[in-house]
Amino acid sequence: MVVPETQDKMYYPPDDLQRDAHVPDFNSYLALYRKSLENPEAFWKEIADEFFWKKPATGAMLQHNFDVTKGNIYVKCMEGAKTNMCYNVLDRLVRERSLGEKVAYYWEGNSPDHHMVITYRQLLSQVCRCANVLKKMGVKKGDRVSIYLPMIPELVVTMLACARIGAVHSIVFAGFSSESLCERIMDAQSCVLVTADGVYRGEKLINLKQITDEALEKCREKASSSVTKCLVVKHHALRTRSGAACNKLQTPWDAECDVWWDEAMRDSPEECEPEWMDAEDPLFILYTSGSTGKPKGVLHTVAGYLLYTSLTFKYVFDHHHDDVYWCTADIGWITGHSYVTYGPLANGATSVLFEGIPVHPHVGRFWEIIEKYKVTKFYTAPTAIRLLMKYGREPLQKYDLSSLRILGTVGEPINPEAWHWYHEAVGQGRCPVVDTFWQTETGGHVLTPLPAATPLKPGSATFPFFGVEPTILNEHGEELEGEAEGYLVFRRPWPGIMRTVYKNHERFENTYFKKFPGFYVTGDGCRRDKDGYYWITGRIDDMLNVSGHLMSTAEVEAALTEHPAVAEAAVVSRPHKVKGECLYCFVTLKDSREFNHTMAEELKRLVREKIGPIATPDFIQNAPALPKTRSGKIMRRILRQIARNEKDLGDLSTLADPKVVEVLFSQRCEAAA
Repeated sequence: MVVPETQDKMYYPPDDLQRDAHVPDFNSYLALYRKSLENPEAFWKEIADEFFWKKPATGAMLQHNFDVTKGNIYVKCMEGAKTNMCYNVLDRLVRERSLGEKVAYYWEGNSPDHHMVITYRQLLSQVCRCANVLKKMGVKKGDRVSIYLPMIPELVVTMLACARIGAVHSIVFAGFSSESLCERIMDAQSCVLVTADGVYRGEKLINLKQITDEALEKCREKASSSVTKCLVVKHHALRTRSGAACNKLQTPWDAECDVWWDEAMRDSPEECEPEWMDAEDPLFILYTSGSTGKPKGVLHTVAGYLLYTSLTFKYVFDHHHDDVYWCTADIGWITGHSYVTYGPLANGATSVLFEGIPVHPHVGRFWEIIEKYKVTKFYTAPTAIRLLMKYGREPLQKYDLSSLRILGTVGEPINPEAWHWYHEAVGQGRCPVVDTFWQTETGGHVLTPLPAATPLKPGSATFPFFGVEPTILNEHGEELEGEAEGYLVFRRPWPGIMRTVYKNHERFENTYFKKFPGFYVTGDGCRRDKDGYYWITGRIDDMLNVSGHLMSTAEVEAALTEHPAVAEAAVVSRPHKVKGECLYCFVTLKDSREFNHTMAEELKRLVREKIGPIATPDFIQNAPALPKTRSGKIMRRILRQIARNEKDLGDLSTLADPKVVEVLFSQRCEAAA
């Protein structure tokens, strides 16, 4: 890695940001990066010293094996130490650092009329009361608690209450279907489910309790439901909003199982002793799409995740005590776990917690909130940026965005056009854009600029974070030096990397370590340019990135083939102006079934029901047959090219029947032309 000397247009950090930055220039970054690789023990010990340990570590800061040929894959951080995540992000700040009256969250509801201020002391009090409620329901250390809540303060309270008593939280994004929720409850074998009666998303009222009940009914049909209690939050908007829309919400109720949150919390004590956890005890499970179609329960552990989310947050957003930080992600995704909850709280930060959508009740909602709370650090997805770009600069001009100092992006590589608009229109040309690359599995940023240190190239995730050692391999597993393109892999662990797939360590090893022994395989392609900058080129495996959310082709194909008329389905991605990628589906129908508009709508509805609205296909094409090799393998590369209308197909010699391709081109979706 060298100080960049390039002909490309570079964007350099502003002087005023460098003056009091944690990492003030590129040479400081290089020195710290070298230390993190050459002396990881000292580097991570220094970070650990900022936190509270009931018992110090007896083992090394990091131990690991990444080589399947040498035995089981494992990562251990601070073995022998005991601590509690909730104590470190709340009690330590309230009791030791006197931050009790500092604002932890400005909560902003779906409607601008709904908002709330929550201090660190209030948050600690609510978390202890919720922890006592869970204990009263029989939740013990190691038990799993499923959480299906919108972006309301009770979501943060519940996850921290779980961490306090040593329960393992499993948060399911509140836009997922009852089928997806059922699958995740059953895999985790959760004993308690926490949900809400309903939520407004924009103008749409969603009956979460009904979806929850359908999920529990499905659990009972498939096996016996492990859930004994369902704790139900009455949503703030539904308490205060009158009129017809609210009356539509009939909350189904099972007196044996269901408990109202308010009633349970009312008499719950405000004191709750934290459960002291081993460093490698599980903190949470978060399900992410797997290439087999069955979601993987990514498991993160207490100590390593605490160290890594706190350090990445501090350095990547150059956090200072007077910042107001806003990450727009939903806590149902890893970004919300790491950079709405744990990372910011570990640093004593003040954050905005936003329930709504970018265009409700008007297209200037994001900018209105930035002005209202004087947000200094803003972190959002390229999908949201592209959506807001469509409305031009006019909505921005009504608001004062001068408080902004750093912008960030997450979820997918940002295209240069969106990067420039974000930098110029939103950041007024004076805010660095930190384009962060990471995954549910990595726990935190792994390739990222540092705002005061890294010269930026639009669209590049730039350089590795501290302790992270990337390399690029070719198909044969050979390391490529200098300018290169191939598989992005990592040679060693960092504290925040996942430890296993819940209840399926074999799947963990096969997915991430089998292809190239000795390396963690990201599943992403990557290019390194002549200056050493890393550019993510997209998934190399059977995964799709739609609006920054990863989903597997197998998962969508499985949903499509549940339709009685469908014999076979194949799903690929196609570029989309707003979402980055969208789903293009090829379906082969059973004999005598006709493909028409009604059939296409039925199939879209089926995918929505099985997975959730996020997976709704944009295009469904009739495919009398699919392009396959002689051994029967579907050639997705060709389907991708058909979806994109790319006629230069290259070598088709391995196809069993090349005529299939001509037919598929002739039947392409007209809308995709």
